[in-house]
Amino acid sequence: MTVGTQQRGTTVDGTPGELAVPALAAADLDRLRASVEAALGSFLTEQRATLAGMAEELVPVADEVVAVAGAGKRLRPAFAYWGWRGFVDAGDPAAESDEAVLRAVAALELVHSSALVHDDVMDAADTRRGRPATHVGFAGRHGGAQLDGDADAFGVGAAILVGDLALVWSDELLRCSGISPEALARARPVWDTMRTEVTAGQYLDLLRAAGGLPGPAGALAVARYKSAGYTVQRPLQLGAALAGAGPDALEVCTAIGLPLGEAFQLRDDVLGVFGDPAVTGKSADDDLREGKRTLLVALTEEGTDDAGRALLAGALGNSAAGAEELDGVRSLMTRSGALRRVEERIAEQTRRARVAISAAPLAADAGRALDALAVAATSRAA
Repeated sequence: MTVGTQQRGTTVDGTPGELAVPALAAADLDRLRASVEAALGSFLTEQRATLAGMAEELVPVADEVVAVAGAGKRLRPAFAYWGWRGFVDAGDPAAESDEAVLRAVAALELVHSSALVHDDVMDAADTRRGRPATHVGFAGRHGGAQLDGDADAFGVGAAILVGDLALVWSDELLRCSGISPEALARARPVWDTMRTEVTAGQYLDLLRAAGGLPGPAGALAVARYKSAGYTVQRPLQLGAALAGAGPDALEVCTAIGLPLGEAFQLRDDVLGVFGDPAVTGKSADDDLREGKRTLLVALTEEGTDDAGRALLAGALGNSAAGAEELDGVRSLMTRSGALRRVEERIAEQTRRARVAISAAPLAADAGRALDALAVAATSRAA
């Protein structure tokens, strides 16, 4: 398969923190989001009808998948789409159609939805994107209907099943997207690896929260497998596989995707503690009360004294921690230099990804789009 024309003219500043922000319009996000949402809407409407035909009581389950999948930045499908555009031979009559590829990459949103629902259960999170987390919502439904048994246990059980269903449906949407059997066969190894990695990463996160995988290295291992792979690296590789690109292209996707995916997750960690709740849709206290053992936390422990570590230990994972105590933790993260070090790593990993994009044998429009996405994904406010 012939790859696209090498991109030209992408300027990458070598100084961390001084990256020029390209026009995000290059990524054509409005069109991509509209196409992904149309694909999800059509598919989930059919699935809802299927469940309703089985039993009317299943409709809330389908509606919850719709609600969880109905919001988001759609970055994963965007990375996959531009991975395809970057390596596809536009003159090949056997190339997949734009419409089929967009439906196929929309399936990534259902994998993401599954991970969010399960992650909220494990973290005992109260909210997600400005609405009750799935397990909280179903616990409320149990109480409202005056059902028997424990409402919280019902909510957790229902959320596990909602997440499982989203994962099952992701397979079905990929298979029924309209891509050719040959393209589906090429995509499956990447797809399977991605779903294995994100599940393994969830376990590593659980293990780290229990005291395993200590220190900054442990935090970065969790970030790689829980988020970095399935956010950027594997979506890029999925697109390249749909294009029929070979092993060299998959390595290019890794060179771009791993540093960029890590930077994306580290930005998420910073926003989880220092973000504006009106923008992020969740409290800036939740990650601390849930005890998320991020790189930001690990570097704070490393960079403070015994008194600072005692403050952190008392607040982290303490659902009863008050606002003053949590503000003290935020201040400690700043004073210890941890926040600065995380921001420096975000900038450096973003720079590495942009250098890799600039050097990659990508079609010019895909190079510009991926560079714009790289900056948007790591400098976002939500």
